Amino acid sequence: MKQDIAGAGRWALVTGATHGIGYELCRRFADDGFGVVLVARSADRLSEVAQEIEKHRHVPTLALPADLSDAAAAEEVYSYVRGRDISVDVLVNNAGFGNLGHFAEAEWETQRQMMQVNMATLVELTRLFLPEMLRRGSGRILNVGSTGSFAPVPYMAVYGATKAFVLSFSEALSAELEGTGVTVTALCPGVTATQFARRAGTENTRLARMNKMAAGDVARAGYQAMMNSKPRVVPGLFNKLLIGSLRFSHRNAVLKLGKLLLHP
Repeated sequence: MKQDIAGAGRWALVTGATHGIGYELCRRFADDGFGVVLVARSADRLSEVAQEIEKHRHVPTLALPADLSDAAAAEEVYSYVRGRDISVDVLVNNAGFGNLGHFAEAEWETQRQMMQVNMATLVELTRLFLPEMLRRGSGRILNVGSTGSFAPVPYMAVYGATKAFVLSFSEALSAELEGTGVTVTALCPGVTATQFARRAGTENTRLARMNKMAAGDVARAGYQAMMNSKPRVVPGLFNKLLIGSLRFSHRNAVLKLGKLLLHP
């Protein structure tokens, strides 16, 4: 069985694979003939998604339950894949979450876990899988940031900072890897119809009532940009206009707008 899996062809590994953008990306990879390693916390949901993909798209899947807020998780994911003789052609660091509220009142463990998932585990997974891609001279990495990557996010200060980190890290690495055959793309979506708002507690904010993109449309934009080796993509006309306007806006005005849109 191990040999069959290893010989299945191209493989994509997707974190946060069971819902929203991650789930839609898994379906896109499968439609394009990739075997998919699905990584997420919920073992039951992982099994459901893996079975769905195998049944309807006829590609091999592996479901790996993992808590990416654990500092040891990245090494566990890497060891799991290596133990099955799989070469990961595409790494998608999609897992991440936010938390609304005043920083001074925020539960520290939630903030710590957010920094671990959104930044530290993302960087470690990249560091673990990148050398093999470089040895092969091919590979793609897709890191999911946010429109919040481009400006501070009041009432979600840590989340916004983590997403700014993701964009900076991704763009710098993309420049480093020019000419190697390995590319890095940052996908920076705006408000998207996923479970993010419920977990983050932003469902009743003004931001949540703004123009939402479907997760499938975001995934499509990210997938196409990655396959075209673009260093970053902001999906949707509304989001592009929003980010474009930041270039001409005073920093204080941007902060005031952020406070207005996300006031708890």
